Amino acid sequence: MEYDFSPKLLEELKSRADSVRSKIVQSCKEVGRDPSEVTLIGVSKVFPVEYAEAAFVGGLKDLAENKVQELLPKEERLSELNLHPNWHLIGTLQKNKVKYIIGKTHLVHSVNSVELASEISKRSVNAGIVTDILLQANVSGEESKHGFAPAELEAALEAVSNMEGIRVRGLMTMAPIQTYPGEAEPVFAKTREIYEALKVNAKDPSIFDTLSMGMSQDYVYAVKQGSTHVRIGTDIFGKRNYPSP
Repeated sequence: MEYDFSPKLLEELKSRADSVRSKIVQSCKEVGRDPSEVTLIGVSKVFPVEYAEAAFVGGLKDLAENKVQELLPKEERLSELNLHPNWHLIGTLQKNKVKYIIGKTHLVHSVNSVELASEISKRSVNAGIVTDILLQANVSGEESKHGFAPAELEAALEAVSNMEGIRVRGLMTMAPIQTYPGEAEPVFAKTREIYEALKVNAKDPSIFDTLSMGMSQDYVYAVKQGSTHVRIGTDIFGKRNYPSP
């Protein structure tokens, strides 16, 4: 099979991903967690498709995009190469773009309204599939962040859990940009508290098992607070002003 990436790019991405994994292991060790509980997701947004190819071939089985228009061509190209990562959509999803991603995602992290969940439900039922989703929680209260306020989540979960064609697997949150190490940890701790309270009353607690928290700047603190999925871009793929592969 003729891939698009260079051996140098493959080794660079493998090395960076291994470094992230080592830090996840260390964070888990500090709080007595099993590192196998944490899924590492590589966020290849803005980078060309060969970066996603190399990351997957190098052992990163979960990849994410912020935008539908980036996910679709990468998913198509990797499928042509018989490469099939678990694709995650982690950015804001507009209702008019739901139809394009049905059946192509392993998990949609960013469901920020009951109306969006309803559209995913309708499209999934029409396609005869079930789409796994997370409810986006705006725990920090930042106006620039999308998502449900903590006080809205219980009602939202009840409403969405009764929809056909979707399964609510848990919560996703984004913390504010840290101005000092560990500043994000209280946001993650609060999100975990909300998640655990919702899980008790979830329609099916056995599938309410996902807490998506942590990016390159703060994932070590998210893991300490129970994150099951970390979304890593810069620490694997590099700065967004990427060099030619």
